[in-house]
Amino acid sequence: MTMTSIQLMSAAVLTLFSGAALAQNAAAAKALASKNACLACHAVDKKLVGPAFKDVAAKHAGQADALEKVSARIKSGGAGLYGPVPMPAQAQLKDDELKLLAGWILAGAPDQ
Repeated sequence: MTMTSIQLMSAAVLTLFSGAALAQNAAAAKALASKNACLACHAVDKKLVGPAFKDVAAKHAGQADALEKVSARIKSGGAGLYGPVPMPAQAQLKDDELKLLAGWILAGAPDQ
């Protein structure tokens, strides 16, 4: 095998595993959102009681501190950013769970 062949195979394997990891993260985030009743008020692509996750992602697109902002908003709850209906605080979530949810939302809440 040439060095180029080895590099291409390595890249293919890494891509395959990273895709699997992303799918696992998306599934874990969606399960966490479901468990904590996020999906009772939010949908991926349409406004329910709260904004669509895709609208949240669009609002924070390009912001370097988006993950921290959305994580903090999930943890503290609040009202006014998307309308008058308050979002309850999710203070029971651990920091890694908050980041998982926020990252998933900022990615547009993909299924995979």
